[in-house]
Amino acid sequence: MKIQVLGSGCATCKKLFELTKKAVEELNLKTEVEYIKDIQKIVAMGLMQSPVLVVNDKPVLVGFISDIEKIKNLITNSNPTNENTSNKKSECSCGGKC
Repeated sequence: MKIQVLGSGCATCKKLFELTKKAVEELNLKTEVEYIKDIQKIVAMGLMQSPVLVVNDKPVLVGFISDIEKIKNLITNSNPTNENTSNKKSECSCGGKC
């Protein structure tokens, strides 16, 4: 599983990174959370807001931070080894328009 937080390095981005690391730890996942400060990567994904939580190369949270339980749910629902996840849509700030 590949988990990344993309952001500018601001306090909000750093908080999402820290919450995501804690969520991964609480889920007992054997994966690292990568923090990417390259704004061009965000733009290349077609996004204009940060921070961005990316799971397996798909943005699942854009433009805000959330509580740790929602972050854990987003990670769990994006895990390809999880049953019945292929039919679930990721939650993001676009309201399902992406």
